[in-house]
Formats: sequence, C-alpha cells, structure tokens
Amino acid sequence: MSGDTELSRIGISLPKNLLDKFDEILSLRGYSSRSEGIRDSIRSYITHYQWISDVKGERQGVITMVYDHDQRGLLQTLTEIQHQYAQNIQASLHSHVTHNKCLEVILIRGDGVVLKDITERLMAQKGVEAVKLTTIPVES
Repeated sequence: MSGDTELSRIGISLPKNLLDKFDEILSLRGYSSRSEGIRDSIRSYITHYQWISDVKGERQGVITMVYDHDQRGLLQTLTEIQHQYAQNIQASLHSHVTHNKCLEVILIRGDGVVLKDITERLMAQKGVEAVKLTTIPVES
C-alpha cells in the first residue's frame, strides 16, 4: 500500500449473497485477503468519484442502470426523477433482463454537473444495483 502509513479497522454488515459474490471474485482474481479486495474496491470507488466529479460543461451521454423491478416504490421514484430532468433526458430504453431485474439506458444531454446529479440521484435509490454515467463533451 503505497502512501498508506496507518491502518484503521472497520466492521461492515453485508447481505450474504453480496459477500459470496465478492469472495468469488477475490478468489478468481487471486487476492490474498478480503481486506486487500476491499482496499482495492475503495480505491476504485474513489477514482470513479473523482472522474465523475470532473464532468463539466455541455455534455452528451448515456446512463446505464440495473435495478430490482420488485423493489417497492422504486419504479415510481425513478420515473419522478427522470421527469424532473425531462429537459436533459432525450430518450430511454427499458429491458426486462429477468422477472425482477431490469436494465435501463437513458440518453442525456446538458451541463455535466446536472448530468452527474441525475446519475447520483438514481444511484442513491434502494433497489438500484448499478449505475454508470458515460459522457463526451459537446463541441460547438
């Protein structure tokens, strides 16, 4: 761990299926411990957050989102968020992956700060499993 001088011990609670999937990935990737995998995951999360924080200016892009269709109230909340940003959302495509898992692709355009806000609001909802924002600058 370059640059890290002091370790802090934390405790976390995770659903068993999430921990099982994480352990399986750690094994496949050859990690020596959960701690090393968690450190690597946190570094990746920080890098992603810093990258998404730099999204500024007029942008065009896509938000991809996977969520649990059966999560109570989620569909209504996702629809309300998208309606609040109707001026930025150009189109969306909804796909039923399984009975309860859906994939949604949302085409967006606008100021990068607003697009990031849309993404983070969607990401914060219980039942949303994954959200990814990809943008490019719009050149005049």
